[in-house]
Amino acid sequence: MPFALVGVFYGYYVQQEFSWRTLILVVLAMVFARNAAMGFNRYIDRDIDAKNDRTKVREIPSGKLSPKQALAFVIINSVLFIITTFFINKLAFFLSPVALAVILGYSLTKRFTALCHFVLGLGLSLAPIGAFIAETGRFSLEVILLGLGVLTWVAGFDIIYALQDIEFDKKEKLYSIPAMVGYKKALVISKILHFLSAAFIVLFIRLAKLGILSNIGATIFILSLMYQHLVVEKDGLKKINLAFFTTNGIASLLFGVFVIADIWLKLNV
Repeated sequence: MPFALVGVFYGYYVQQEFSWRTLILVVLAMVFARNAAMGFNRYIDRDIDAKNDRTKVREIPSGKLSPKQALAFVIINSVLFIITTFFINKLAFFLSPVALAVILGYSLTKRFTALCHFVLGLGLSLAPIGAFIAETGRFSLEVILLGLGVLTWVAGFDIIYALQDIEFDKKEKLYSIPAMVGYKKALVISKILHFLSAAFIVLFIRLAKLGILSNIGATIFILSLMYQHLVVEKDGLKKINLAFFTTNGIASLLFGVFVIADIWLKLNV
């Protein structure tokens, strides 16, 4: 969500025109898309989740939700997502099935390719790009760089998260980079991806000609990438939730706050 908001506010910066209507529609579209993606992941992975000690407590394996309820949730949110994009603009509406195909299709990819982490990254990278399109009705190099920053960031931390399931993935013949190359090499690949993410974020800020607040936000974001690798190297998977959820959540939120504040001040002071 923070990157989607950066995308829409950067569109505001480019257009020199702000629309509460567009902002509200973008937020709704992101909520519906996320709901659909998470729901489909739980639905399609229900049998796999039931076999894994780490995931058997999830809603469907634990009996809190039935598969039919989960599927209905996915269909409702997918339809609401497409309807919402219709009220944004034509380009957003026409591209909405593509976005849905990516974010729903991710859940299937670990069955046949170790590149599943990159498909997840691609799905999340569509958030700032789609939000920018919602505001401007077009693409731009700057927002594509931002999207690439999100793609490599997400793929990098998803590889770290997948370290927990190396043996399970091998046993169940599921694909992931850790299962394919091992623990140490997977961490190296994750570091490379996060280095690229930092580079794309810096390029976005430079080409977008944003100011000191955006640079502060980028610095915090980059330091968080370094920190999560230090946590994993020092403590292994003992603090995976700290490295994965807490650090990335705070980093993306602060990055979004600083960039949005920077754009807002540039246009209103």
